[in-house]
Amino acid sequence: MRRAVFFDRDGVINIDHGFVGNIIDFDFIKGVKQSLSIIKKASFITVLVTNQSGIARGYYTEADFKKLSLFMQSELDLYDARFDLILYCPHHPQALLPEYRCDCPCRKPKPGMILKASALLDIDLSQSIMIGDRASDLMAAKSAGVKTSVLLADNTSKEIEKVPFASVFPDLATYVDSMRNIFKKN
Repeated sequence: MRRAVFFDRDGVINIDHGFVGNIIDFDFIKGVKQSLSIIKKASFITVLVTNQSGIARGYYTEADFKKLSLFMQSELDLYDARFDLILYCPHHPQALLPEYRCDCPCRKPKPGMILKASALLDIDLSQSIMIGDRASDLMAAKSAGVKTSVLLADNTSKEIEKVPFASVFPDLATYVDSMRNIFKKN
């Protein structure tokens, strides 16, 4: 079994402008590409697990999301930092579009995407890490059995009090820099 780092997308990988579904709205957070490269070189599998209720709300389509994901992956390729797997949940219980209206087991804080990734890629969840910017990201990981939870937030975030079990860092680059002993090259 292999170790993985799971990531939420908006607010962790890119600036969360609200329902980011098009390339024009996608801006990488400073240091993310380099940080992902360091994690990959340390032989961690990288998995993106992202709720995409903007699809269910009709703000953008699954095709838009997939096009954006291809763009993101091509940019990450320049740093040898491509995600090994991207999973997304397009559903929402109050979706505007009926075909996406459901209480999906993959929508965080439920652990469905993480469990699916674990099965697909033979991931040891007890040796893995979840990095998110919302309590729901970390609750999903904890439910799935992920050992380490990292919340990316500032000191004023209300998310911090919801996940007392999480380590808190301002951004991915700061976390990776502070954890160089874990992310050493194998």
